[in-house]
Amino acid sequence: MRLFKMGALAALGLVSGLAMAEVRVEGPVEYGVFATPEREVQPGERVLLRNNQQIRQTAEIPARLGTRFGLRLTLSGKQADDVPLTLLYLTPGVVTPDGQRHDRFEVVQKLAPGASQEVMAFEFSEPHEVVPGEWHFLVFQGDRKLAEQRFSVR
Repeated sequence: MRLFKMGALAALGLVSGLAMAEVRVEGPVEYGVFATPEREVQPGERVLLRNNQQIRQTAEIPARLGTRFGLRLTLSGKQADDVPLTLLYLTPGVVTPDGQRHDRFEVVQKLAPGASQEVMAFEFSEPHEVVPGEWHFLVFQGDRKLAEQRFSVR
């Protein structure tokens, strides 16, 4: 009986291990400021960019409306029904107009096997979002950290 329990537990472990594919980061992680056309940005306005937008590599981010910064990475081993990515944005404290302080934003993103790259970005589109200090971006799949980058907004 004891042997049966051990075998059953081992089988359960194998099945749960199969539920999450071995997603891996391939190649370098790009990070910095996404290139955008020079123009005057109004509060609430967002700049639509392509996935292959140029990134100027830097950890120093200008604190102004319209700045879009973050990271782009290539993942291999993705499967559509796999555990999604969790994009965690740790901020120096964004205070929204309703008075709420946000030290973190969390986005859960399904894996898209057909996508060549994943992008994690933040765009300063409202004046209250432009908060100087350290911003820390982390990408997880389940409890596995896939990538991270710290930025200094000035």
